[in-house]
Amino acid sequence: MKHVAVVGGGISGLTAAYRLRTLLGDAVAITVFEATPDLGGKLRTAEVGGVPYDVGAEAFLARRPEVTALVAEVGLGEHLVHPTKARAKIHAGGTVTGLPPGTVMGVPASADAVAGVLSEDGRLAVEKERSLGPVELTAADLALGPLLRARFGDELVDRLVDPLLGGVYAGGADGLGLRATMPGLAKAVAEGAGSLTDAAASLLPKTPGTAPVFGTLTGGLTTLLDRLLTLSKATVRTAATVRALTRTANGWRLDVGAAAPAHAPEDTPVDVDAVVLAVPAPAARKLLADVAPAAAQAFGEVELASMAVIALALPPGTELPDASGILIGAGEQDAEGVPYASKAFTFSANKWAHYGAAGPVLVRGSVGRFREPGALNGDDEALVHAVRDDLARLTGVTAEPLDTLVTRWGGGLPQYGAGHLERVTRIETAVDELPGLAVAGATLHGVGLPACVATADAAAKRIAASFTV
Repeated sequence: MKHVAVVGGGISGLTAAYRLRTLLGDAVAITVFEATPDLGGKLRTAEVGGVPYDVGAEAFLARRPEVTALVAEVGLGEHLVHPTKARAKIHAGGTVTGLPPGTVMGVPASADAVAGVLSEDGRLAVEKERSLGPVELTAADLALGPLLRARFGDELVDRLVDPLLGGVYAGGADGLGLRATMPGLAKAVAEGAGSLTDAAASLLPKTPGTAPVFGTLTGGLTTLLDRLLTLSKATVRTAATVRALTRTANGWRLDVGAAAPAHAPEDTPVDVDAVVLAVPAPAARKLLADVAPAAAQAFGEVELASMAVIALALPPGTELPDASGILIGAGEQDAEGVPYASKAFTFSANKWAHYGAAGPVLVRGSVGRFREPGALNGDDEALVHAVRDDLARLTGVTAEPLDTLVTRWGGGLPQYGAGHLERVTRIETAVDELPGLAVAGATLHGVGLPACVATADAAAKRIAASFTV
């Protein structure tokens, strides 16, 4: 019987374990090694105010098919839900306004689409973008921020694009790459769009509002993790850190360190036929340092951002703004000139109907931007205080929470800078030269759940193919 080690127990690792089982059946033993005490990675469903509540990723992009298809495949389709009609808002230019439709991650399909967020000068700058002609792409990825500032002006980037990107990457446009973060936009340009405005217009659905943008699962996204684990029939070892990875004559050896005495069996090497690495960039760099130094170097070049989710369970009946949430641009201040610590609020009680009206009113605040830890430097009590203060100044909501929970994600979000795609090519080229080894996860082709699932499927298929050749 072949034995596959999956290193990393997040959505990528557990999807890879499940897919290996569907491809190879019972002819393979699968062991998942997770360094922390719990599986889940960036998915975590916790009890807040007596209600299961996602305090990591809270939804997935439904316009990509991978997660929706996986949910149906594993029999969880009846738990799939989409947001209500509540619209998001944004605090930009000192005021709160509706998040404009008609944009692709803030890049507008017309000047009128963003008129409510920008000043008249900002709107005119967007209007002129079409007259600048096509964008000239280069072999290397273009830095997104400088490109957008040159084409649209600073106002669009600062007020709209950065807050949207901050919600995905905890980083702004100036530190990200065009192809790495907006591949659809780059593709439209490459295929002949006359401007970025035209490129954005070509990507918008012909009939807006007919297909849901996001989805989640009632009971929390860890429902999917639990089902994947069950169906994978994998052996799980938590609190088990894979400290080293080496090639052997017949496969791979993992040196595993556990919270146990040195003589415990858990501390002995584990020999396997194949390995899927589904771990963050720092761990991948360390494990590949000897066996794939080019890949290790590329992983080591990936920068990471930290953030925290502060969950609040407010008393039943607490009135929230008529919105699904509010994004907050970097440097935004209230009317008194006091800056906000938070970068976003999600009014989950409004956004998701399954939370109902009878229970606590659930809200989550997000804190932390790339290279700007800000309030993250404080303790949990200080974080809760800062987020509650922001909520009161933004919305007037001052209700005392019934329950709070702070969840910190240190180094949780890889930054997709202008050189990111080249780094990923170096990683995958080096790994392709090593039979029985595959990589997956948010460092590669997208930080969202669908992209992670796609890398996990590809990794499992690579391993399965190596066994059947």
